[in-house]
Amino acid sequence: MSQESQSMTELSKKQQTRQNKLQKKLRREVGSAIADYNMIEDGDRVMCCLSGGKDSYAMLDILLNLQQRAPINFEIVAVNLDQKQPGFPEDILPAYLDSLGIAYHILEKDTYSIVKEKIPEGKTTCSLCSRLRRGTLYGFAQHIGATKIALGHHRDDIIETLFLNMFYGGKMKAMPPKLLSDDRANVVIRPLAYCREKDIAEYAELKNFPIIPCNLCGSQENLKRQAVKDMLKQWDKQHPGRIETIYTAMQNTAPSQGVDREQFDFVSLKRDPNAKNTGSVSEADLPAFDFTDVSNSGHINLDMTQRIDVVNTFKP
Repeated sequence: MSQESQSMTELSKKQQTRQNKLQKKLRREVGSAIADYNMIEDGDRVMCCLSGGKDSYAMLDILLNLQQRAPINFEIVAVNLDQKQPGFPEDILPAYLDSLGIAYHILEKDTYSIVKEKIPEGKTTCSLCSRLRRGTLYGFAQHIGATKIALGHHRDDIIETLFLNMFYGGKMKAMPPKLLSDDRANVVIRPLAYCREKDIAEYAELKNFPIIPCNLCGSQENLKRQAVKDMLKQWDKQHPGRIETIYTAMQNTAPSQGVDREQFDFVSLKRDPNAKNTGSVSEADLPAFDFTDVSNSGHINLDMTQRIDVVNTFKP
């Protein structure tokens, strides 16, 4: 074997090893999300929505992998909506799904023309496009008896949406891993809720998924979401672990420590005059304050040995 052939073989082995590690990681994260939010139950028919992008390919791949190992039985039906974007390669997804040997449906609805008609040139089309797509998919889910609708949004999407709503919408609102539609007719799940986009992107490249780019909105520059994405990437680079902390914070909200009057009844909040004052912090844990030092030199003496037991008061 030539040195070049040996090098190619070693590279292939490294890629396969990395692919296996990523698959195990993604499978573990998807499995945890499904369990934590009870996304999939025994007997479910899961409509897996495919756009042709890396995220939905990875979602389908991991769900099919989990389906073989899960202690419950559930069905997967892949669905793609052809929105009639110019140049959309209609043969790619059917060929890929045929190779998997799974049930699938390809829907056709010209939402592209509606979006181009309603949205001025240069403006963001994503919002209207997604609403039209979502409406079509919700209706089709009921038509085929799907009990869950699986979308390929990952953890980065969820965090980006939080900041988008904060910066531009004035709301603390993101994408929930599990959602009941407003008409209560459909349950939407996001199995990739715990997965990082960079892991999904690497996995998709190693798996060589036949990616179909979105030419409708992908060519638009300076999108608000892209600005937020760039901000988070910079944070992740400068402060490793910050993205993980943000997501953890989203899982640990405290309405009583916020300012939203709809989430917590601040108006009726009153002290109980009969309550015994036990204190939420032990006295031994509190620092002693030298009030004389504060008044004379402007600083607080935290020496635990200098305690003030009695403070003189003045009554006019």
